[in-house]
Parts: sequence; C-alpha cells; structure tokens
Amino acid sequence: MNITLAQAQAVVKAALDKSKKLKLQMNVAVVDAGTNLVAFSRMDDAWLGSIDIAIKKAKTARYFNMNTGEIGKLSQPGGPLFNIEHSNLGLITFPGGVLLKQGEEIIGAIGVSGSTVENDHAVAEAGALVLG
Repeated sequence: MNITLAQAQAVVKAALDKSKKLKLQMNVAVVDAGTNLVAFSRMDDAWLGSIDIAIKKAKTARYFNMNTGEIGKLSQPGGPLFNIEHSNLGLITFPGGVLLKQGEEIIGAIGVSGSTVENDHAVAEAGALVLG
C-alpha cells in the first residue's frame, strides 16, 4: 500500500502550517513506500541546500523503517551503523525524517529540512499526525 497524492498533499499542508506557526521556512518532501517522491514544497526563502536534505531524510526513514533521528543514534562512532550515511547514494541520519503509516502499515515517509534538527523533526511529526 502506498500513500495517495491526496494524503501526501495533506501531510505537506500540515507540515507547512506548523512551519508557519514556528515562523520557519522549510522544505518538505513526501515519498511513497517505494521511496518515490510524491509531493514536495519549498517555502519562500527556504534554503536551497535543504531541498536535497529533505528528500534524503524521507528516503532514509523509509529505507530503514525508522525515524532518521533513531538511525543517527545508531550511526555514531562505535555504533552498529557507523558510516551508514555513505550508503545508498547518501543518507541523512539526523532528525527530520519520519515514517508515514496507515494503521500499522508504512505507506511512505516525510522529510523536512530548513531549521534546527529539533524544529525539522517537530514539523515532520506535525505532517505525519494528519494520517492518524
């Protein structure tokens, strides 16, 4: 099962609404279960360098079926996934990538970039909450 375009657009809208409340300019990407880009939005004045980061955060979360912040904890020096960020044409292993689920089934992921990792994660979580 994959996220629909309508669902992806609702996720992006919720993330953008959270960004506006926090007075942030973000890039927001939503991928389906196969890591294909379904929806993307770049807010006015959001960093250009964060476009790729947002997409890679979404893909990273889905590749390993966990939020990117969790992967980051495992990829520290001495950790079981140390240097994993060099695989798959580059991964992002800090917060801002969150799985999207319908019930217990993973249907995609959201990636957000443009602020601190804490803010990126909060905005991604706000998007994910739309799906329940």
